[in-house]
Amino acid sequence: MDTDEIVLAGGCFWCTQAVFDRVRGVRRTECGYANGCVERPTYERVCTGATGCAEAVRLAWDPAAIDLETLLRIFFATHDPTTPDRQGADVGTQYRSGIYWTRPAQAAVALRVMAELAAQRVFDAPIVTELQPLRRFTPAEPEHQGYFDRHPWAGYCQAVIAPKLAKLRAGFAERLRAGA
Repeated sequence: MDTDEIVLAGGCFWCTQAVFDRVRGVRRTECGYANGCVERPTYERVCTGATGCAEAVRLAWDPAAIDLETLLRIFFATHDPTTPDRQGADVGTQYRSGIYWTRPAQAAVALRVMAELAAQRVFDAPIVTELQPLRRFTPAEPEHQGYFDRHPWAGYCQAVIAPKLAKLRAGFAERLRAGA
């Protein structure tokens, strides 16, 4: 298999994409809306909380370069998986923590990683990340793709995304692309 795909929701999709764009072995990321109940969600509709969509990022990665367990450990280290429908000041069902698998083997890896993190008491509260098969993914509008890379000095990027990237560098330096 040359690439594998999974969809991860870790709050604001700008944050999740910025993290995984810097990870060696990740070939593509795409912001979008996952597992909602509408066929053509838009950012404005998703922000109402009425679509059932999670802001998420579709990752395509090279399994020969990085395994799913490592990707999930990065995911859990760079967002708060213990707060239902919230990441920091971002509140709403669209900001929930979720793993949307494309193959059942991915679900098994995710369950194992979550159980290990819980047993190690990595977090002060239970993990509430939903684990579901990917039912639907709709790419977000072009202005949301690569947002951090285009606006690194914007207030939100500095206040919210930059600290996540600092956590990534501190915990996973050996997994970063050159210059990340």
